[in-house]
This record gives sequence, structure tokens and C-alpha cells, in this order.
Amino acid sequence: MSGTAATKPAANAVLPVVSMRGIEKRFPGVHALSNVSFELLPGEVHALMGENGAGKSTLMKVLSGVYSRDGGEVLIDGQQVDITSPRAAQDAGISIIHQELSLMNDLTAAQNIFIGREPRLAFGRLDEVALNRQAADIFASMNLQLDPRTPVGGLTIARQQMVEIAKALSFHSRVLIMDEPTAALNNAEIEELFVIIRRLKAEGVGIIYISHKMDELKRVADRVTVMRDGQYVDTVDAASTPVGRIISMMVGRALTESAVEVPELTDAPVALEVRGLSRGREIRDVSFSLRKGEILGFAGLMGAGRTEVARAIFGADPRDSGTILVGGREVDIRTPAHAVQVGIGYLSEDRKHFGLAVGMDVRANIAMASLARFTGRLGQLDEPAMRDAAQSAIRQLAIRTPSDRQEVRLLSGGNQQKVVIAKWLLRDCDVLIFDEPTRGIDVGAKSEIYKLLNSLAEQGRAIIVISSELPEVLRLSHRIAVMCEGRLTGILPGGAQTSQEDIMRLATMRETAMQPTGAAHEQH
Repeated sequence: MSGTAATKPAANAVLPVVSMRGIEKRFPGVHALSNVSFELLPGEVHALMGENGAGKSTLMKVLSGVYSRDGGEVLIDGQQVDITSPRAAQDAGISIIHQELSLMNDLTAAQNIFIGREPRLAFGRLDEVALNRQAADIFASMNLQLDPRTPVGGLTIARQQMVEIAKALSFHSRVLIMDEPTAALNNAEIEELFVIIRRLKAEGVGIIYISHKMDELKRVADRVTVMRDGQYVDTVDAASTPVGRIISMMVGRALTESAVEVPELTDAPVALEVRGLSRGREIRDVSFSLRKGEILGFAGLMGAGRTEVARAIFGADPRDSGTILVGGREVDIRTPAHAVQVGIGYLSEDRKHFGLAVGMDVRANIAMASLARFTGRLGQLDEPAMRDAAQSAIRQLAIRTPSDRQEVRLLSGGNQQKVVIAKWLLRDCDVLIFDEPTRGIDVGAKSEIYKLLNSLAEQGRAIIVISSELPEVLRLSHRIAVMCEGRLTGILPGGAQTSQEDIMRLATMRETAMQPTGAAHEQH
């Protein structure tokens, strides 16, 4: 790792429009940014790359005034500045376009661009003519054919993104931060965006481009800065640097370490089969099978569609098409309650909102998915039976709690996760879907969760593990399903047979780069 090395100056020594030096940011228990440096030249597209959790968004939130920095300095045109709020960032000429657009669908394009800054006539009346003319002037500078009077809700996602860019330019922004700008765009819309980016470059606007898509780098980026684990790794020339080297910088030296060997699967019966699952652009023709006793890892970058697949299988979101078979029998799952009835349990990535009733005690949370078995004919609860079941689960999973009457909110993250697992084990689900099972859990608790998952697989449970941590996926999985932009781009063997680079290649394999008979097929 290059550590604190400064980014490489351009040959013509153009003064950077933005310089960030030695940036530090800490949250409770987390050193999010450690001595990070970054620079942006005027008229440059500088890609900021890294795995989920590398610190990219945190760094940009420091630059855009969302977070205050704990150390280091920020310079604009060589002058040190203190960006204390998003408004201060705008005043400094810095605008950010988030992946989730923040437009108001019922307002027109012009009204969205100038909301809170509308031109006024006498007595405070809105000057619609001036408003639309100013918006039209910005669209013309972007060479964008769009009527400023058009309601934003009727525009395509790509056009809405152009309105966001126009809004940023209305602040006379010299620095534009684009966070995953092509995540929701099709190929034609991406081409339209790239035309706008090239035009902005020519006008001297500096663009920070955050993306996981390797094929875009050669097309739009001048330089690439890679971050890993909250630290600066290196800055390289986009045109001359092989994609493989950038991937290696992103995943780091840990990729050379051997993964834990996973046991080979016998020809166990198929517990779950999914055929042609689709839902809009989020899930596109996904098919896979899962055997009893198998842990199938799901890997992919943000927005790949992993959680969407799980929610569609569980009936939490409607599917457009596709067939689901449980134990060889086709089932038409439309609700989570039906999924539970056929033996599927889903542990959400957001356990506090969707997995637990944090204001209730451990006993109630464990029994929650199985209340029917504890409810008498007159609707009364069998409290002694609930107590016995909860205490048995506490012993089995080694849940650290003073008693089964302890409020769940007072437990550690790892023990809260165990309570969710206990809930589904009590329900006796044959198929368990774990979405980010160790998110927000310390290293010791992670190890316990890993042992528990392996134990469940040995008992014959069929398990899906969705995780953004590649070492975790490699450590746990018999096989690894990799997704990119809603598609399943390949299925790899788990353990030492697969490297993090193998996963990253499939995770960045956009549809345009896929071969007709290539990696989208299972690799044995």
C-alpha cells in the first residue's frame, strides 16, 4: 500500500481545483479514513474506486460538507478551506449527485433546478418566464433537448439525472461528484451521460466519478485513485493501467491468503430451485439451485441485485416472472407468510427494522415466527412453553443474555443476530437466507456466526449467504453465485479454488462485456 503518498501531479503542473491531504475521520469504534489524500484537476474525470466499505463515500461526504473531518486539510485552488456544511461546499463550487436522486416528481425540471432560489417579480410573485429561460440556458450549455416545463416524474431516469446535473451546474459548480451515475441506466442512456461528461470536461469542470464498473474507466476516466479499508492505495493513469491491476489494488494483499477449505458436497437433494426469476431492471432472468447441507454465497457490488433476489424469493417484493421450487415442488410465493409456511426463513440485512422487535424481550422475539404453536384455542399464549423454547435456543446458540426476559435492544449486535437465527430455527425452516449476517458485528462474534452457519449446514439446512465481504464469502461457501446489474454472471466454487479477483471479474462483468457462452454459465 502506498500509504500517505501524494497523488501524482500532472505533467503540465496545473493547479488542482481540489486537494485533500491527510484526511482523518473516525466514528465510534471505526477509523473510517486514515491519512487519505486525493486531488482533482480542472477538466479532469478522476475515478474513485474501491470495494464496498473502502471509504469512498465517507471521503466525498467530507468534501461535500456532510461530515466534518477529524484531521487533514482541504484546499480549493491551492487555498485552505473549511467546508462545514453542504451549503459551504456549494459556495465553494462543489456539488454532489447521489446515486439516489433527490428530485420532486410533481415539480417541473426548471422548478427542481432552482427550488428555493426562484426568480421573483414584484410582491414576491414567481417569475415563471425567467425561471424557464434560465433552465433552458443551462440545458443549452449541456446540449440537452429538454423542455424546462416538463414534470420530472414523467422523465426517464437518465433524463432525471440530467436535471440533477443541471441543478449542480446552476450553482456554477467547478467540481461535480458523481456517485454510481450509471447504476440505473441502460446502454443508450449511459452513452448520453458520457456525452454530457465530455462536454463538461471541455468546459473545465472537474468530475469525481465513483463507480464499480471497470469497463467505464477506459472510456471516461483520466486517472483512477483506489482506496481500501479507509486508506489511500495509489493513483494511476486510467488509459495505461490494466484492469487486473486496479482490481488487485482494490482487494489488496489478503487475496494471496488461502481460504478456509469447505467440505465437498455429496449429491444431496435440491432444497430450493429458482428458474428465470425477474423483476424489472433489478432482477433479470436469475436461475440457480441450492442443495440440502449447502452454503451458497451471493457476491456482487452495490446495486447488483442480491438482496432483491432474496426478497423476491421470500415474497417480500413481487416478481414479474420466474418459477420457485421448494423440495422439488413448485410454489407460488406471494407473501413472506407463505414463504415461511413452505419452509423458507429470511434474515434481513437490517435486523433491527425487519428482524427484531427491539423493544420486546428475547423470549418474545424467538417465539415471534412460531406463535401458532404457543397459542391455545382461545388465543391465550403458553408462556411456560415459550420460556422453555427460548431458553433452549439460548443454550444451543450461546446467546449472551442475563435471561430470556432481557430486552433485545440491550444485547450486542452479535447476540441480536443470534436471536434472529433462533427465531427461524424454532420455526424449523429448511431454507435459510442470511443477508449480510455479520454486518455491524465484531470479529469475535463473526467467528461464532461462521461456526453456527457451518453447523446448520452440517445438519442439512440449505443456506444462502449474501455478503459484501469477499473473504467471508470465500470462507463460508461451497459455491459462490456472482451478480452484476441484476444478472447472475457466474457460479464459482468456494474455498481455495477461487480468488477474490475471480469474484471481482464476474462482479464487474456488465451485460455488454458478457460472452454468449462464457462466464454466465456455472463454473465447476
